[in-house]
Amino acid sequence: MKSFTINEIAEMVGGSIEGNATQNFDGLEQLAKAGVSQITFIGNRKYAKMWPESQAGAAVVSESIQLEPRPDGALIRVRNADLAMAKLLEVFAPNAPDLGPSNVHETAVVHDTVFMAEGVRIGAGCYVGKNVRLGKGVVLYPNVSVFDDSVLGEHTVAWSGTVIRERSQIGSHCIFHNNVSIGADGFGYRPSEDGRGLVKIPHIGNVVIGDHVEIGANSCIDRGKFSSTILGDGCKIDNLVQIGHNSVLGKCCIMAGASGLAGSVTLGDGVTIGGSASIKDHTTIHSGATVGAGSGVVGDVAAGKTVLGYPATDSREMLKQWVALRKLAKS
Repeated sequence: MKSFTINEIAEMVGGSIEGNATQNFDGLEQLAKAGVSQITFIGNRKYAKMWPESQAGAAVVSESIQLEPRPDGALIRVRNADLAMAKLLEVFAPNAPDLGPSNVHETAVVHDTVFMAEGVRIGAGCYVGKNVRLGKGVVLYPNVSVFDDSVLGEHTVAWSGTVIRERSQIGSHCIFHNNVSIGADGFGYRPSEDGRGLVKIPHIGNVVIGDHVEIGANSCIDRGKFSSTILGDGCKIDNLVQIGHNSVLGKCCIMAGASGLAGSVTLGDGVTIGGSASIKDHTTIHSGATVGAGSGVVGDVAAGKTVLGYPATDSREMLKQWVALRKLAKS
C-alpha cells in the first residue's frame, strides 16, 4: 500500500500546509466519505461547508476558498485543487492489469510483417494484421484487433474490444477505452435508380488521430469517404460518441457522452460539445465555441460563441426564450 506524509503530499502538488497532521496518508476519497488516513479535495466553495463534519485527515484546497483547518484535519493550499487532485490520482493509481510474463501472449495472432518497437505488450486473443507498426511501449489489452497497414505511436494503449481498422494512423500517448471503433465505414447511402432500395456509398479513406487523444468506451470514429477523418492533438472524447466520416477536429476539442457529429463536420481548436448534442453535416464550429448539452446545431457557429437549444442559437437569446415561455405558462 502506498503511504505518504503530509509534507510529501504538499511537495507533490506544490502546496503549503495549514494545521497539523502527524499520520501518514494511504488514499484519496471524496469529502463526505474520507477517513482519517485519506486526503480529500475542495475545489468549489459550495463544498467548504462540509469540511467541519468531514473525517478526512487533510484536504487539498484551492487558495481562493476561505477555510480554516480543523484540530484533527490539516489543509494543503494550492492554486487549483482540481489540477492538484489529478497529480495525486496518478500517484495513488493502482498498477495496470498484468498481461503475463510474455510481451506477446501465446494466443495472440500477429502477422510476420508487423513491426514492434521496444516494450510493446500484446494480450490474449489480439489480432494484429499485415504491415502494422507498433511504436515503443504500445499496449494492446486482450481481444484488441489492429488491421493491416495501421500505425500506432509510442505509448498508445488500446483496451479490450477496441477495433482499429485498416490504414488508420494513430499518434503517441493515446488511450482507447473498451470497445472503441476506429475506421469503420461511414454512413452513406443513396436511393437506387429503380427506387426500390438503397445503394451503399463505399468509404475508401482512413482515420488520422493525433497525439494525447483519449476516446471513451463504445465511441465510433468512421473513416473518410475519400481522404481522412481527423482528430487533432489533445482531443478528449467521452463514451458513446459518434464522429462521422470526413469530420475534422482541431486541437484539444472535447465531446461529452452521447454527442455526435454527422459527416464532414469541422471543429476548430478548443471546441466543447455538451452531452447528447448533435451537429448537422457540413457544419463548421469555429475555435473556442461551446455547444450546450442536448442542443442541435444546424448551422455554422462563430469562434468563441456559446449556443443552446434545438435548433441551437445564441445562449443568451435562448435563455430569454426559455424565461418568456415559463412566464407564458404561468399566465
